[in-house]
Amino acid sequence: MRYIVGLVFMCMLIACSSEPENHLPRPKGFNRIDLPSATYKSVEAGHPYQFEISRYAQVIPDTVTIGNKKEVFKAEPHWIYLYYPRWDAFIQITYKPLGGDKQKMKALINDAFALAYKHQGKASGIHDFVMTTKDGRKAGLIELNGEVATSLQFFTTDSSKHFLRGAIYVKTATQNDSLAPIIHFLKQDALHLIETLSWK
Repeated sequence: MRYIVGLVFMCMLIACSSEPENHLPRPKGFNRIDLPSATYKSVEAGHPYQFEISRYAQVIPDTVTIGNKKEVFKAEPHWIYLYYPRWDAFIQITYKPLGGDKQKMKALINDAFALAYKHQGKASGIHDFVMTTKDGRKAGLIELNGEVATSLQFFTTDSSKHFLRGAIYVKTATQNDSLAPIIHFLKQDALHLIETLSWK
């Protein structure tokens, strides 16, 4: 009996002296983000371009507010936002007619790179590459990593009449690591947009 009491006492001392593991700080985690399946619809008519967009996106005109009266004007014809209300995110689409002007096309390509590289100070990495669509068309993609406002910018042209540029934005203060599933979803939508793009 004395042996059992001594054994219990020793176990209690060992248990009290060892530091519990549950007092260690837990690693930081992120909220779970459930994403819908990707389904698409055609952007409405009335633009010199046609492509498919996510069914979860709303097409709204790109607008500019001027003066104290807060007058709202369309930024430029055929500039739109593909807005995702579920995440307060959007893909901004800008369009410029070229009219056969090769110098204008080169200037717009240079502008696309300049706008992307403005984020160089906050980006942990910037990678640009050329995407070739299934039907052989080319598009320039600029991917930005780190805590940046835009994670992907892209542009494409038919080299004579049309130039289209796009950029993904997520309007939230949350770190991009925790937004990774949303950013991936938007990138897939942008790539689908490029794949299905046709000019009118």
